[in-house]
Amino acid sequence: MRNIALATGAASGHPTRNEPAPGHNASACQPQGENVLDLDRFARVSLCHQPTPLEPMPRLSAQIGGPNIWIKRDDCTGLASGGNKTRKLEFLIGEALAERADMVVTQGAVQSNHVRQTAAAACRYGLDCHALLERRVPDTDREYENSGNVFLDRVFGATLEYREPGLDMNAEARRVADELRRDGRRPYFIPGGGSNETGALGYVACAEELIAQADALDERFDWIVMGTGSTGTQAGLVAGLHARGVDLPVMGISVRQTRELQIEAVHELAERTAVRIGKSGVPVEKVIVDDGYVGPGYGIPAESTLEAIMVVARAEGILLDPVYSGKGFAGLLGLARSGFFKSGDNVLFLHTGGSAALFAYEGALAEAAERLEKVSSAEHVVELDG
Repeated sequence: MRNIALATGAASGHPTRNEPAPGHNASACQPQGENVLDLDRFARVSLCHQPTPLEPMPRLSAQIGGPNIWIKRDDCTGLASGGNKTRKLEFLIGEALAERADMVVTQGAVQSNHVRQTAAAACRYGLDCHALLERRVPDTDREYENSGNVFLDRVFGATLEYREPGLDMNAEARRVADELRRDGRRPYFIPGGGSNETGALGYVACAEELIAQADALDERFDWIVMGTGSTGTQAGLVAGLHARGVDLPVMGISVRQTRELQIEAVHELAERTAVRIGKSGVPVEKVIVDDGYVGPGYGIPAESTLEAIMVVARAEGILLDPVYSGKGFAGLLGLARSGFFKSGDNVLFLHTGGSAALFAYEGALAEAAERLEKVSSAEHVVELDG
């Protein structure tokens, strides 16, 4: 396994890497021993198209130069335009039904991918869905609060209420669930992002799926890169790979919190998840975070985010989103350009979905497209003059 040292005192928030000792075998998707996990003992429903595709990105890899970029298409999970939350919801809705709930209560930011997929999952299993939406992104307009994911929340019949920023949103949602319970309902509370040790089981299962796919393709992966926010996806992957004895580093590109806070939060959930599957003892060193691509804040795309969305769309015909996968891929591009990855490394990007949110960011994306057109035109003129 490559040793990844988190830079101490580095203002940039970018990790550094220590090279393996000579002759050390770099990480590969090969489990050490059997370490087979029994996830069938947990309540679970069927929501997700599995396995999701694992695809090379040849045109983008050629443009970047250096590492070979692959993509795990969890934007293709199938429920309500897809996304990573569907994997978590298989276990969360399963637990809700096991507890005889008649509705789910959850929370997220206004353009929450999680709320959209939770509302759809509730429809599939005859549950009502009530969601609290936090106005976490400043200076938005009416269109932002009614388009994209919010529009789909309403299509799926979710009832919505809004909260101002800065509150403990999980506590707010729990309070609402308690009120509904007093009124005779049987609510099941789902935390923001579906990120608890139940939801994270979805990415323990994804770790097993990834191992099987890599073995079937006879491919070795050196890195997984992904956007990291509410922690459940990264925590589940880290716990699953740890449980299977696979030394494959998972780089989380933070979309909100500082590196230190995100490492602490991801590790805490990874350990709780590992305990639940009987494989405790996740070293904190396995949680790797880069917070250098957050930009102005959560839900506000940085210039690097907009560039990543446009580059991936035009090189590979794949849509990223402005909140999670766009920032995650911006981190991958930045690390690749800086030489962090070795030439020939196989770098796997976990696409967590979210393209429904693009419609709430139409203005920023249109401006980015216009800037890209101007750059492309200028480069074309230089080529002609040359």
